[in-house]
Amino acid sequence: MTKEDIIKPENLVYQKPRLLNDNPMHYCPGCSHGVVHKLIAEVIDEMGMAEKAVGVSPVGCAVFMYNYLDIDCQEAAHGRAPALATAIKRLWPDRLVFTYQGDGDLACIGTAETIHALNRGENITIIFINNAIYGMTGGQMAPTTLVGMKTSTCPYGRVPEIHGYPLKMTEIAATLEGTAYVTRQSVQSVAAIRKAKKAIRKAFECSMQKKGSSLVEIVSTCNSGWKMTPEAANKWMEEHMFPFYPLGDLKDTTENK
Repeated sequence: MTKEDIIKPENLVYQKPRLLNDNPMHYCPGCSHGVVHKLIAEVIDEMGMAEKAVGVSPVGCAVFMYNYLDIDCQEAAHGRAPALATAIKRLWPDRLVFTYQGDGDLACIGTAETIHALNRGENITIIFINNAIYGMTGGQMAPTTLVGMKTSTCPYGRVPEIHGYPLKMTEIAATLEGTAYVTRQSVQSVAAIRKAKKAIRKAFECSMQKKGSSLVEIVSTCNSGWKMTPEAANKWMEEHMFPFYPLGDLKDTTENK
């Protein structure tokens, strides 16, 4: 049997998503962003929405999302992605519109934009990457930083009496009238990746069916910011992040709308 006999469409087991281009990614080895980008590319292609998808990039590590996904993208000012996504979706209601934001962008600088867009029930999806720090700017404390967790701006650990408590944006989103689907997932294993992909697909379908806002949080690692190997970062996330940010669907009203 020759190589040509093996390499045939009917024998295909896996291939790179069509909408994920060949530009080298700038993310650190072990970063969760690349995996989530891949899932978004797969879901959009499988939904047949490549020509009608619009992503809104944040300010942060994922600022260059538009350089890796072959779909239409817009760049928002820091924290303002939900406001820009709102405008795009209202002008083009037939478009699949989503934002892609880190915890510093979404839960700190863009808190108001995030909460109000979700509360209005805008037919958009917000994908929220939570690695508990500001990754791009040097590993500073974020609103999601765990109590006791050390960062460059709280080197002795987060102290509630000084810094306040971590903000659970997904729990807040689940209480809002305008949200239809709110979930928290991860991508540290094959099983987790499959669940995350299903969640992203459901959120995108919800927005296209005009059922309201969706928020998909991905609890993630930042091994560079955490000063760990990728393997150690995944283990630390499972042991420390998951108990405080438990995985699963927090709200799902899609069957009722």
